[in-house]
Amino acid sequence: MTENDNSKFSSDMTNLRTFTLTALCLAGITCAEAQTAETTPSAQADTTAAARLPQQWNLQTCIDYALQNNITIRRNRISAQSTQEDVKTAKADLFPSLNASVSQRVVNRPNTTNGTIISGDNITTSQSKTSYNGSYGIDANWTLYNGGKRLNTIKQQQLNQRIADLAVAESENSIEESIMQVYVQILYAAEAVKINEATLEVSQAQYERGKQLFEAGSIAQSDLAQLDAQVSSDNYQLVTSQATLQDYKLQLKQLLELDGSEEMNLDMTMPDDTQVLTPLPNKVDVYRTALLMRPEIESGKLDVEASDLNIKIARAGYLPTISLSAGIGSTNANGNDFTFTEQIKQNWNNSLGLTLSIPLYDKRQTKSSINKAKLQKQTSELDLLDKQKTLYKTIENLWLDANSAQQQYVAASKKLESTQTSYDLVSEQFNLGMKNTVELLTEKNNLLSAQQEMLQAKYMALLNAGLLQFYQGETFEL
Repeated sequence: MTENDNSKFSSDMTNLRTFTLTALCLAGITCAEAQTAETTPSAQADTTAAARLPQQWNLQTCIDYALQNNITIRRNRISAQSTQEDVKTAKADLFPSLNASVSQRVVNRPNTTNGTIISGDNITTSQSKTSYNGSYGIDANWTLYNGGKRLNTIKQQQLNQRIADLAVAESENSIEESIMQVYVQILYAAEAVKINEATLEVSQAQYERGKQLFEAGSIAQSDLAQLDAQVSSDNYQLVTSQATLQDYKLQLKQLLELDGSEEMNLDMTMPDDTQVLTPLPNKVDVYRTALLMRPEIESGKLDVEASDLNIKIARAGYLPTISLSAGIGSTNANGNDFTFTEQIKQNWNNSLGLTLSIPLYDKRQTKSSINKAKLQKQTSELDLLDKQKTLYKTIENLWLDANSAQQQYVAASKKLESTQTSYDLVSEQFNLGMKNTVELLTEKNNLLSAQQEMLQAKYMALLNAGLLQFYQGETFEL
């Protein structure tokens, strides 16, 4: 190669390297800008959502907020978005792949003064100890047939996408159900606090009346001490019930992904007692409706379908594969009598090929894959059956608990009515000095027990009846 040729070749290599570095830099800048454009709005959205809190929280407000901000739900939504990419990837496998390649090679022969250089199909002579050569090509590969594996894979990924969407729905139902339970417990605890507050006020009034009777000589000092102890006991029960209420509120904040110190103005409207005795739906009807609506059941059915596709995909291993390949390219080398452009032109080549691959023996890989896919289908069918049985047990328990709670509420209401009447009489007689402290405190504790029994039955009936509505796809209202 002459000095001019070397100079020309060096210039070409320099231009090529400059172009390559420039392209990489521009690509890096573009990617960085795109990443910034994608992440910034997301971060701003999270900040905005955190600052936009409701002024007052009721049951529906809590549910709506949790569905948007709960971490588990958000994570499942991201997973569902990921499965969309899997579907696109599976569909793209139907199309040919296209690859471009560029290679540059420098060979140094320190002990050579003059010789022949062989590079691929090029044979050149050079007096230089260093030789340069390059190759450039574009190759395409297209699988025409592989036993239906690609089409079944697309169907499978589409099923996986639906299953991922159902996983989001499952997590939403789970969070919604948990919020319902905690919210009802908050209302129950709040009403229990009111009962304990009223009980403490009565105990304090009785103690004050007891001091008057003691000063008048109507009761002994031991009786007054019992009244004082009752005040302390009722105060302890009040503090305990207040702590229970705060604990339930904290649980609600945690479900909503709120800071424990975050103030919540909860709607503490107590449900109407008439809602307690709402007629219950038939549990068989609830179960039939739930079978059609619950996402975990639909997800189980899709798992079975996905297992069938796995079997078909595995069986494709027995079938031949037909693929088409094509390519174009060229080469260049120093020491050649032609210029770089002339070499590219003269060494230009293209190719076309068809490949048929027939599996003869794969060491039992395909057979094992088919057997494992069949076993997976059996597992999926059992999982679906288990979900159906679990669903029925859940609905049956909810119905039995709701029915039992309604009956207990009726009985507790009658008991409270009679206990209240008895307590009022004994309390009046105690104020007149006709009843002793033991009789008074006995009737008072009976009244408190009756109040708590009715309160517990009330909210158990409301909660379980509401959950039955929820499993029917209806809105849980208090």
